Amino acid sequence: MSEAVLALEGLHKRFGALTATDDVSLTLRRGEIHALIGPNGAGKSTLIAQITGNLRPDAGRVLLDGEEITELSVAARARRGLGRSFQVSSLAEPLTVIRNVMIGVQAVSGHSFRFWTPVHRDRRLLEPAMAALARMGLEHRAWTPVAALSHGERRALEVACALALEPRALLLDEPMAGLGPEGSARLTELLESLKQEVPILLIEHDMQAVFRLAERLSVLVAGRVIAHGDVDTIRRDPRVRDAYLGE
Repeated sequence: MSEAVLALEGLHKRFGALTATDDVSLTLRRGEIHALIGPNGAGKSTLIAQITGNLRPDAGRVLLDGEEITELSVAARARRGLGRSFQVSSLAEPLTVIRNVMIGVQAVSGHSFRFWTPVHRDRRLLEPAMAALARMGLEHRAWTPVAALSHGERRALEVACALALEPRALLLDEPMAGLGPEGSARLTELLESLKQEVPILLIEHDMQAVFRLAERLSVLVAGRVIAHGDVDTIRRDPRVRDAYLGE
């Protein structure tokens, strides 16, 4: 069995009488995409917030490469190698594509922008940023303002920005949201090509993409994981079909 890069161990979170996270444990292994699925209101957003550091669990642990990060801030987790793309875009629209990615490069390198130096000459930022764009098929859009991108290109750029942080694990929160069939198919191909470089925890409602991409799935219902397994196991599980997939 592959070593776990990201591990959740017995996470609990309550808001008054509501149990939003109920003893959740799962692992993300090297070289895989692990999908977290479930109906609206299942507690996915609360769980994601505990993984990223926006919320602190009432009990349980979050580990990255065996190191406990439960008490670390969002920024500290990012510096340790937890990358993330957001369900709601966090791109800086007035800036160009390349500038958005360079911000991520700067974050991991500790390098300060020198605004009196033309950006195309700042190779310490430019080269890794262009490499991240190339991995997502966006190098030809590097000098384009973000505001001019299509929705699908913006989604790909969000992943490129996360890759610029050189993550050890990547958390993607509904990257297919708002994409049509063609855009979803394109992004699915790009994500499939990344998993050997960085393991991905994928939160997604597009089940066609999930079933194509994921080696393993965890199904969250009412704050509790009701099933773990590969695609065939999840498809056959009567609890999952009743709670989420339908007949």
